[in-house]
Amino acid sequence: MTDNDLQGRAAHVAAIRERAEADMKAIGVDAAFIDKLVETFYGRVLDHPELGPVFDAKLNGRWPDHMAKMKSFWSAVAFRNGAYGGKPVQAHLGVQDLTPALFPKWLSLFSQTLDDIAPNAEAKAWFMATAERIAKSLTLSLFYNPALDDPARKPA
Repeated sequence: MTDNDLQGRAAHVAAIRERAEADMKAIGVDAAFIDKLVETFYGRVLDHPELGPVFDAKLNGRWPDHMAKMKSFWSAVAFRNGAYGGKPVQAHLGVQDLTPALFPKWLSLFSQTLDDIAPNAEAKAWFMATAERIAKSLTLSLFYNPALDDPARKPA
């Protein structure tokens, strides 16, 4: 790669970041909102009768680290700022009692949280669409078995 290629890539990345920041600002989203979203949502997760025990079993004693990681994650997603460098699928592998049925409950709680704190309908729509994509991706990565879709295995 030449210096010009690297400069071009850096400019492209900067333009993506600037556009994302402008888009978020236009819908009333800033770093303080990300912090409030994560803190409010995960507080509710802990209180949830089904989600709370699953999350707490995995994160007991490590909640402050998880909260910081989730703030970095959502900041990276919203602002395209590269703040998160983790591996979400690997982080969720082997979580005891994690089932596909918990993801709709997670999404419902996320939606309720956004109803209560999102600055407007556009912000709620953006975060919900993003959360739905994340939930679908995690569900497929963690639970999908392509062998179950094999036509040779389906009853006639």
